[in-house]
Amino acid sequence: MTSANPIAKFDHSRAAEYETQSRIALAGYDACHELSSCLLSASLGSEAKDVLVAGAGGTGQEMLVMGRLEPRWTFVAADPSVPMLDQAMERVEGAGLSNRVERFNGAIESLPVTRKFDATTLIGVLHHIPSDEGKDTLLRELAERLHPGAPLVIACNRCVYESQPLFLEAWACRWRMAGASEEEVAAKLAKIRLGAVPPASEAEVEAKLAAAGFDNPLRFFSSLFWSAWIAFKSTSSV
Repeated sequence: MTSANPIAKFDHSRAAEYETQSRIALAGYDACHELSSCLLSASLGSEAKDVLVAGAGGTGQEMLVMGRLEPRWTFVAADPSVPMLDQAMERVEGAGLSNRVERFNGAIESLPVTRKFDATTLIGVLHHIPSDEGKDTLLRELAERLHPGAPLVIACNRCVYESQPLFLEAWACRWRMAGASEEEVAAKLAKIRLGAVPPASEAEVEAKLAAAGFDNPLRFFSSLFWSAWIAFKSTSSV
């Protein structure tokens, strides 16, 4: 399934159910975020750092976990979807982190390229970008806004859903375990796949990272269709 406007599907109704959906669709959701934060902390240390959270809307989990682990870090929460970003900022406020999180409602390319960040995250975003060109552009835009050597944590679905029918059925089972009827299961799976165009493989993700100017990708998490990596902006010219 594809969609001409990947932002449009993240409306108020999608935002309202996102927190529940994300934890059912991704077994290990919290563990992935915790490991992401731990890897960034291990890479950067506990001094003051400025972190760009790309696609921050929804649960705000990146800021909640990193903010708790590293009290001297500050964040820019960037997302083009107003309802999703509103929800994330509500979570941030509830956690008492508002004074450390700057809201940016817009695309990454709208951020001043002169502002350089110490790290960035791109969690649950890449497979919602419909074209290869769009995926490549987003990764390049992120690289341009990082200091040389700065880490990126990227996590996404990384294969064509129909290529893994056993995984699709396991996804359906996750919803059944949560009490969904068969009609609800079908609707949930359809919504998850609406507009989603994952990279074809882990190798393709790593090739895109290299082309965008990131070195040494290390995969640290995997769950059904999902994988997560940490990589580092090249210290040489791209």
